[in-house]
Amino acid sequence: RNMSSAGPEGRKKMRECVGLIDSLVYYIQGAIADHEPNDKATENCVCILHNLSYQLEIELPESYAQSIYMQRRNTSSSDKTPGCFGTRSRKVKEKQQDIPLPEEKSNPRGVESLWHSTLIRIYLSLIAKSTRNYTQEASLGALQNLTAGTGPMPFAVARTVVQKANGLPGIRAMLHASHLTVKKTAVSLLRNLSRNTSLQTDIAREVLPDLVSILPESVPGSDIVCETTASICYTLYNLTQSSSHNARLLLSADGLPKIIAISMND
Repeated sequence: RNMSSAGPEGRKKMRECVGLIDSLVYYIQGAIADHEPNDKATENCVCILHNLSYQLEIELPESYAQSIYMQRRNTSSSDKTPGCFGTRSRKVKEKQQDIPLPEEKSNPRGVESLWHSTLIRIYLSLIAKSTRNYTQEASLGALQNLTAGTGPMPFAVARTVVQKANGLPGIRAMLHASHLTVKKTAVSLLRNLSRNTSLQTDIAREVLPDLVSILPESVPGSDIVCETTASICYTLYNLTQSSSHNARLLLSADGLPKIIAISMND
């Protein structure tokens, strides 16, 4: 667990270590099957996988990168109408090419497991079943890492979380966790997920009222709470920028007074 946070070279060596990732996934699967999601070893395994998923899209070996991005090279983005923030908004939207990954391998090995739907479902299961804060945070953090980029992998993972694995209810529960870092990581994950335009209706319906409810009435003093607040505002912006229905949801949840109070503070 310590070595997995040693930096890019350490992550690279550990990802290349034959059998290591497979063993970690195997152990966690066994723990969940035995209804023991709270043991320390499971926490360690998830924390390692969380670290190994950091900047995965950027650090993938060339062979994987070519396979994942093969379809993307043949896709030209059409010109779109600028949003409220002009060219910046348009560029952000142009990055959101919902290009699926090549068909998933039924029996992934090594680094392939890190973005496979099997492990995504394991993370969601731990979020729902574990009561250990570090295990919850690491599971949310791994999903946050996997959805952080702008390529086909992050958006394929986002679709799996939201639509295929029904992960939003578990993530929504973490918005109300007493542990501030767990809450912050859950919001950061939702911020990533909300960039995918095809998922925004589902996300708004499931979690927009909860996001408004945890939005503070004024600018918070704590750095963690301040960062969480900024991520909530960013998520609400993503959800409402091109949907009048979601904007009405924000209004009906009484989100506007809170946003105005926050925005009037330096």
